[in-house]
Amino acid sequence: MRVGNRVAVLAAIVAGLLALPALGQPVVIKFSHVVAPDTPKGKAAARFEELAERYTDGAVDVQVFPNSQLYKDKEELEALQLGAVQMLAPSLAKFGPLGVPDFEVFDLPFIFRDYQALHAVTMGPVGKDLLARLEDKGITGLAYWDNGFKIMSANRPLRMPADFRGLRMRIQASRVLEAQMAALGAVPQVMAFSEVEQALRAGLVDGAENTPSNMYTQGMNAVQPYATISNHGYLGYAVIVNSKFWDELPDDLRAALERAMAEATDYGNSIAKGENDAALAAMRAAGTTEFHELTETERAAWMAALLPVQDAMADRIGAGTLAAVRAASGG
Repeated sequence: MRVGNRVAVLAAIVAGLLALPALGQPVVIKFSHVVAPDTPKGKAAARFEELAERYTDGAVDVQVFPNSQLYKDKEELEALQLGAVQMLAPSLAKFGPLGVPDFEVFDLPFIFRDYQALHAVTMGPVGKDLLARLEDKGITGLAYWDNGFKIMSANRPLRMPADFRGLRMRIQASRVLEAQMAALGAVPQVMAFSEVEQALRAGLVDGAENTPSNMYTQGMNAVQPYATISNHGYLGYAVIVNSKFWDELPDDLRAALERAMAEATDYGNSIAKGENDAALAAMRAAGTTEFHELTETERAAWMAALLPVQDAMADRIGAGTLAAVRAASGG
């Protein structure tokens, strides 16, 4: 064996040994996410940390890093694939830029009428099939976590679609969300979640869409004088792990972690609606934002403007995926 080849082999062995926990040391799972600890996702992550360490008798050390402490949402998927972190819970929109645009079906406006319709997808065969499509990217999908249904906020009232005309509206990186804002006459602005509040404060964007819990915990209500409770779209997450890391875990540890994840998922999804209702109540009490409930006439106008986005994006998402989601959700 050549000297150069021996050096390369030895380097690979050393790197592999360094990646393993020392004898008697716990397996470390770095769990990075971009929202605050007191959101539905933040609380579910904390519950998973607690349960995982309990069910493995301390053989696993889950380290949760909220609020983009490690990575912004544009960076975290690459970090997972490289093994710099082991677990994430990115929003479902993040998988489109990764090369799995099927997940952008969750971004479609008015695709789910309520949580029951949503869970018929995420907790059923369609949801499992979508998670399986991440395997080619070196990612294993473990669960879907709810945040909730989104509202619109801006520096002027948003009652009819025409009110959006010309507004610079922050969105996640998603072709579907770009099409949604364009259908309303707004100018979509892709921006990392951690940058939104400052951008609103500085006037770099005029408004945003988000769930009440995210809006409140990031202080966006302090810089958005108007908001409309539209519930036009859903914001949720997929809990994912690096496949190589996951597959190399001992069977007993992986089974314990799956149990912890199942219970943390039930907990997080059970509190999501209540957390958003509480955040909305707190923002109303703060008095910095005027909240508007859509009338029947206004909602009809929003739906007329936005429902065509579903069929317009079918080629990108996949007609089969769209049909399966509609059938499962009763849409």
